[in-house]
Amino acid sequence: METIEKIKSQIEQNPILLYMKGSPKLPSCGFSSQASQALMQCGEKFAYVDILQNPDIRAELPAYANWPTFPQLWVDGELVGGCDIVMEMFQRGELQQLIKETAAKYASEDEA
Repeated sequence: METIEKIKSQIEQNPILLYMKGSPKLPSCGFSSQASQALMQCGEKFAYVDILQNPDIRAELPAYANWPTFPQLWVDGELVGGCDIVMEMFQRGELQQLIKETAAKYASEDEA
C-alpha cells in the first residue's frame, strides 16, 4: 500500500487520530506529550500513530496535510492542527467539546 493511501485509510478509520512522536504513555517529544495529555484529559478514546516507528508516514504526511510539524491532530477526517492549536483549543474548552461530539457521533454509528 502506498504511504498516502495508508495515511488516508488511517484518517478515515480513526475519528480521533494523533500523529505524534512516541506514544501517549511514552511520548518522545514535549509537543507530542502536551497534545496527547490534552487529548487524554478529554476522556475519550483516540488512536495514535508513532511517526518515529513509521518513517514513511513521517516523510509523507507533512506534504499531504500541508502542515510541516508533528504532532498533528485529525478529527473526523479534518486536520485540527499541531500542539499550539490543540493547547489553545483545550484551554478555551473547544477541544473537549469537539472530541466529545466526535466520539458521540461515532459511538451512535457503531450502535446502528
